[in-house]
Amino acid sequence: MNPTNSAACEISRRGVLATGVGTAAGALVAGAAPSANAQQATMAMAPPSPAGPTAIPTVAVELKINGRRHDLRLDPRTTLLDTLREHVHLTGTKKGCDHGQCGACTVLVDGRRELSCLTLAVGLAGREVTTIEGVAGPDGALHPMQQAFIDHDAFQCGYCTPGQILSAIGCVREGQAGSLDAIRESMSGNLCRCAAYPNIVAAIVQAAPRMET
Repeated sequence: MNPTNSAACEISRRGVLATGVGTAAGALVAGAAPSANAQQATMAMAPPSPAGPTAIPTVAVELKINGRRHDLRLDPRTTLLDTLREHVHLTGTKKGCDHGQCGACTVLVDGRRELSCLTLAVGLAGREVTTIEGVAGPDGALHPMQQAFIDHDAFQCGYCTPGQILSAIGCVREGQAGSLDAIRESMSGNLCRCAAYPNIVAAIVQAAPRMET
């Protein structure tokens, strides 16, 4: 073979390879560019993310608690329990299960028992709410039910005691303390993890006639 022709062929092959590689690389770059541009366009068209959560509107609520008026602004979903503890700072009412199953959060509304963890504060305008802080007399004298709980050692850890006392007062006022069985049935919604149930029943038996005088 003619050396000149061989060199020409080699140059031609090298040129073709170089051209082919260049062309392939160019195709790859050209193919990638539209994807990047499309991604940028998509990002440009996407709506901006919100700056933060939308503020929940509050409502004005007037509550009467233990004989005092409280003017509050609350999220309408706020329970009476959270209102008492977080907004009025009456922490005697305890948060137990927060599902209405243990009775630790019991208060009196117009003299009757209510589970404050299931009661919305906004629905209590014009009604009288009584918590454990409002049970004693104005001179500090203990309510007969409070004294009976002390006399009969009707509490141990004390966590459920505010709800037990309020429920016991409601039990008597609702006319459900006529017998031991009636008291047990009436108080069955209030759980005592220390199992002071016999002492609680005895306290109610003692306090009931004293509440009627």
